This record gives sequence, C-alpha cells and structure tokens, in this order.
Amino acid sequence: MRLYTRTGDDGQTSVKGGRVRKDDERVEAYGTIDELNSFVGQAAAVAAAAGGLDELVVQLAQIQQELFDCGSDLAFAEPKSRQMKMDAEPAVRLEGWIDAHVEAAPEVTRFILPGGSEVSALLHVCRTVCRRAERRVVTLSAELPVNPEAQKYINRLSDYFFAAARFANARLGVPDTEYVRSAEVFRKKK
Repeated sequence: MRLYTRTGDDGQTSVKGGRVRKDDERVEAYGTIDELNSFVGQAAAVAAAAGGLDELVVQLAQIQQELFDCGSDLAFAEPKSRQMKMDAEPAVRLEGWIDAHVEAAPEVTRFILPGGSEVSALLHVCRTVCRRAERRVVTLSAELPVNPEAQKYINRLSDYFFAAARFANARLGVPDTEYVRSAEVFRKKK
C-alpha cells in the first residue's frame, strides 16, 4: 500500500461528496477531532500502564471509536441523516459515565488545576482539545449542516474528560490541586 497519493499537493482534500481546501471549516472540525483521538489514545496507554484504571481504559477505547464516527459524520459535503453514524445513545452513555466518575471522586467546590497524576493531566489535555474541537464544530454548523448528535456528543465529551481526570486522581490516590484564587463555583451535593 502506498500512503502518498499526491492528490493534495495543490492544497485540496477529498470529503465525502467532493473536494475542498485543506483549511475548510469541515476539515478543521474533523481534523481537530482526529487530534483529540490521538490524545485519547495516549491517555488510554498511560492509564493502562498506571494500573487500576481498567474501566477507564475500556471507556477511552469506546470513545476513540465514537470520535471516528463523529469525524466520519463531519466529512460529508452534504450530510443526510441516513448516512450518519452518531445518534443520541453515545451522549446518554457518557452522562452515565460522568455521573459515576463524579460520585467516585471527592467533592469539588473550586476550580482545579489540570494535573495531579500523569493520567489526569492527559485527560485534561483531552478536555481542552475537545473544547477546541467543539468550537470548530460550532463554527462549521453556523455555515453548513452537521449531525446535531455529533455536536452534542463532543459537548458532553469535554465534561466526561473533566470527570474522568478527577476520577483517575482519586483512584490513584493523588489529590487535585485547587486554583487558590478561585471562588466557590460548584454547588455542593445535596
């Protein structure tokens, strides 16, 4: 198999249903999701090596598959619902994982600094890249049609990474570091 095709040498790339410039909003959106997927893979590898985070490793593997689905959905020049891979179920599943991770971590009332364990630090990188991907998808959706379920999933996913980062620290016995000048911004559990 030859990896290079030379078809993009003029600054154009193929999307499903046509060709666009490589800096097209659609390419920016799914390209940022691809970047996020790489960081998720790194976080999963570090979590596996750390030990004791098997459920997190399984979740991250599922997320990687779904990120490919999101990218696929965004790669259509003219998306039609019957072609889309993402539906409502993955975002709902993320909500369950988020709730479980929040319950397993100590209560937080202030902003925290990204870090603690290496796994947590990488999950915070995933969170911030995910937020950038979401901004790219929102920009795209203002110009062209996108699968709303993919957009919803990316929004929910950044919350997942925050909760998972705190869960990883708690599971590994590493405390989160609060931002010292933070006001109390999170409501206490009732």
